[in-house]
Amino acid sequence: MPFRIVSRLWAEYRALLSFTGRWLLISAAVGALAGTASAGFLVALDWVTAWREAHSWILAALPVGGLLVGLLYHYWGQPVEAGNNLLLDEIHAPRAVLPLRMAPLVLLGTLLTHLFGGSAGREGTAVQMGGALADQLTGWLRLRPHDRTLLLIAGISAGFASVFGTPLAGAVFGLEVFLLGRLRYDAILPSFLAAACADWVTRAWGVGHTAYPLLAAPAQFSLLGLGSAVVAGVVFGLTARVFAATTHLIRGFFKRWLSFAPLRPMLGGAVLTLLVWALGTTDYIGLGIQVIVRAFAEPLPSYAFALKLLLTALTLGAGFKGGEVTPLFFIGAALGNALAPVLPLPMPLLAGMGFVAVFAGAANTPLACLLMGLELFGQQGGLYIGVACVVSYLFSGHRGIYGAQMVGQSKHGLWARQQGRRLRDLH
Repeated sequence: MPFRIVSRLWAEYRALLSFTGRWLLISAAVGALAGTASAGFLVALDWVTAWREAHSWILAALPVGGLLVGLLYHYWGQPVEAGNNLLLDEIHAPRAVLPLRMAPLVLLGTLLTHLFGGSAGREGTAVQMGGALADQLTGWLRLRPHDRTLLLIAGISAGFASVFGTPLAGAVFGLEVFLLGRLRYDAILPSFLAAACADWVTRAWGVGHTAYPLLAAPAQFSLLGLGSAVVAGVVFGLTARVFAATTHLIRGFFKRWLSFAPLRPMLGGAVLTLLVWALGTTDYIGLGIQVIVRAFAEPLPSYAFALKLLLTALTLGAGFKGGEVTPLFFIGAALGNALAPVLPLPMPLLAGMGFVAVFAGAANTPLACLLMGLELFGQQGGLYIGVACVVSYLFSGHRGIYGAQMVGQSKHGLWARQQGRRLRDLH
């Protein structure tokens, strides 16, 4: 009897050890690929941003930049034009290995967008590079469809973790982003291993990340403070919904009126150029990191979040390339800053809450955003950050920036009939 028990235990743990060892090696490879790609991307992005700020005349050529991006994807990138949504669709219904061209195309498209002065982010680029590079291992390792799904999720986690320096948030983002309301627990080990490896590799290349202040919470917990966090979360969620709706609306408008795709970012670039000249400042283009940092230290114009929302929705809706997340950080931090005079919470804390909570509502990833808040801002304000994230997630409804997300568990019984459907089919 003892021998049989030991035999069964050995058989069980031998399988677990084999799974762990196998995915440790695969995740290390994914992390090395994604981390290296993100390191090169971040260095290049810093360079083009600095060059643009030193040569402001390049903004006049934004329509030309838009045309270049449009032509690039029209002639070489149509199979991968869906970007992040293509990754999510492949997780839901695997069909074919992602073309390797996805990585260099999104890299070049994003750099051109930032060089000429578009308002966009970087997470989409890193996630697409991580997913596309990881998927190339499918054929080499002869992975089964189930294992390929885990590989794609690990690639998404690795790309996100490495571009922001948040391995915990990156790991959970990959598990959370494709299925609204549910986590993919069978991918938890590959996601965490790949995120940790990718973050380490990016840092090993000597590439750092923006340092944000540790946030202090009110000395004593109170119902007033909790209520203020709830109110802020409602505002953040509604803003996230407006951002997603505005981006989709502008994209639909351009597709409806311009059948030749390269003309869409060209026209959008012309409108962006006029808007930036009218504003008389470059604060609202590019990543906007300098304004995000200021949001924690000094009052910003109360309309700053709205301007960034408009310019980013126009940039991405017109067909420029880049992510939504860093602009969402800007929108959220600036909105939290604007709420400081009317809510009894410290301005830096509100800025940090908005930083992650608007993203939580727009991407429908509240747990990843809570972890990001803890990794970036420390644990002292964790309760307020968590409340803001989950309330924002609820009040953004079944809308979001990723149309390929599927409703795994509805946010409220009001939308229970929408379970099993993709967000893009709910409009």
